[in-house]
Amino acid sequence: MRNKIFLYLFLFALLFIIYQYMNEKSIFESQENKIENLEAKVQKGNDSIESLRNEIRDLNYFTLQGNENAMTYLEKMGFEAADVEAMVSDQIYDFNLTKGSNPLVPFEGMNGPMKINKLKFLNHKWIQADFTDGTYWGEMILEYSFNDKKELELNTIASFLYPN
Repeated sequence: MRNKIFLYLFLFALLFIIYQYMNEKSIFESQENKIENLEAKVQKGNDSIESLRNEIRDLNYFTLQGNENAMTYLEKMGFEAADVEAMVSDQIYDFNLTKGSNPLVPFEGMNGPMKINKLKFLNHKWIQADFTDGTYWGEMILEYSFNDKKELELNTIASFLYPN
């Protein structure tokens, strides 16, 4: 009788161990699948980030801060690119504060004065600007330079008004 009890206990323990093994195996496989899925998502995210970095690098090519030659040109003149951007931007936006339209905008506003909204520095010479009177809007290319006295000079090169 004692042998039978030990045999039953042994079989019960063996079945319990097999059940535990199978249960742990399924949990382990489930966790492995989750890890693989998360690693795939992380890789996809990293690929997206790298793609966006490349796109930003390409977009920054035509900016003052992204153009080494333009920054070197300004540094040879004794200016820092960030300081030039701030100085030129301030000057242009200060023209918005004058009564009437901004004098750099070659169009008269039909529903109010034309004001410059946004600027994008293309390099050490040119700026792309967006302007509007609230209803009509357009874009223009500005040229900026420094004379011998290191004074800022601004000129409108080209502009257009979008049809309404």
